[in-house]
Amino acid sequence: MAKKIIIIGSGAAGMTSASSARKFDPTSEITVITEDEDIAYSPCAIPWVLEGKNSWDRIVMHDAAYYSEKKKIEVLTRTKVESVDAEAKNVTAGGKKYAYDSLVIATGGKVFVPPIQGVGLKGVFTVRTIRDGKDIEACMRGTDKVVIAGAGVIGLEMAVALRNSGKEVTVIEMMDQVIPRIADADMAAPVQHHLEEMGVKIVLKAPVEAVLGEDNVTGVRAAGKDYPCGMVIFATGVRANLDIPKELGFDIGQLGAVAVSPTLQPYRRGRLVKDIFLAGDLIQCQSAAMPGPTMSQLGSSAVKEGDIAGRNAAGDCAVFGATASPWVSVIGDMQIAGTGLSQGLASWYGISAAEGKAEGFTRARYSPGGKSLIVKISADRSSHRIIGAQILAGEDATGRINWLTSAVLFGTTAEDFLSTAENAYCPPTSMVRDVVLAAAEDLVRKLSG
Repeated sequence: MAKKIIIIGSGAAGMTSASSARKFDPTSEITVITEDEDIAYSPCAIPWVLEGKNSWDRIVMHDAAYYSEKKKIEVLTRTKVESVDAEAKNVTAGGKKYAYDSLVIATGGKVFVPPIQGVGLKGVFTVRTIRDGKDIEACMRGTDKVVIAGAGVIGLEMAVALRNSGKEVTVIEMMDQVIPRIADADMAAPVQHHLEEMGVKIVLKAPVEAVLGEDNVTGVRAAGKDYPCGMVIFATGVRANLDIPKELGFDIGQLGAVAVSPTLQPYRRGRLVKDIFLAGDLIQCQSAAMPGPTMSQLGSSAVKEGDIAGRNAAGDCAVFGATASPWVSVIGDMQIAGTGLSQGLASWYGISAAEGKAEGFTRARYSPGGKSLIVKISADRSSHRIIGAQILAGEDATGRINWLTSAVLFGTTAEDFLSTAENAYCPPTSMVRDVVLAAAEDLVRKLSG
């Protein structure tokens, strides 16, 4: 008899789970249930669509008909899951019951909107789905001034998109720097300067206290000052969607997400729950940079987790290892990337970290078109293990941060990295000795000093 697999959620984790389960078990009956109207799309691309550099159709990879015809996966869109009965092993959704042998929960996260006055007014948005993006696009036509609450990478990418669309944009952040927590202040400062040169106003150390207006947004109050606008976009972080996990009594970890085993199974009162797997923004992972849990709410993490959850739901026994959570963002003409722990996170976890830093160029000095490149690498002072890195570049930050991510994942010491690392060289692609190695050299010198 064919195995019945139900997947709740159609984001990167959910749809990858479905595809991986199908590859592992060609005979299983696979059903995806989602409240979303669009599936298999990239929410990361929403700012570029709003700027006019892409289109809604192009960022949707496949529709429900494709999965039905090509992969024999049934996708129920605009369908709310009303309850899950783990004892009877069925899901109630859209008024119908669906039995399962294995269940994957990939319901992602929810944008945190502070419980303040005015968040229900017309003109207040979050950025999570294509529907969110289309609603923002419609509102853009009727306003010239926009406030973005939150200066993380999503907020800054939206700021660039709206500024390039001709809007007056103000970014309001409660912390004392842009890209807080995951970027160090000295690496974030050039990004802020670049945005300000583009005409984006940055307001720091100013918690949003209220959204102003009667029916429609007319402004925002932050730290006692009013900022007129016709649209507010909250990019204030994502929290795990715990609706179903709490209903099922799963153990919630210290980071406010579901604690899972390496096979991505949840626990209930400390005991592993059979036949249920989780993936995506609602789980906490094991950190590769330090002993303990971390959050890795990234598309790349969701795909990797979805692959493992889907395979295991179909009968495999794959494991999800520790993660360094590498990230990269394009902010105007700048690229900023990071992996592992920032200095702030290292301090929060009680790690004393040394850092090495170097500046240079993405290409040989004499090669046309080279861009500025700054590399910073951090290591634990006691063990000398590399625990994090950050890069600011005009181009090619991704390859370099991937290189340094491997060092974090394998627990490489700064000395071992410097003595064994090599870089490919071609004048139009790198300096003969890459800036990454110069930063590692600076780090070793500081550790030995």
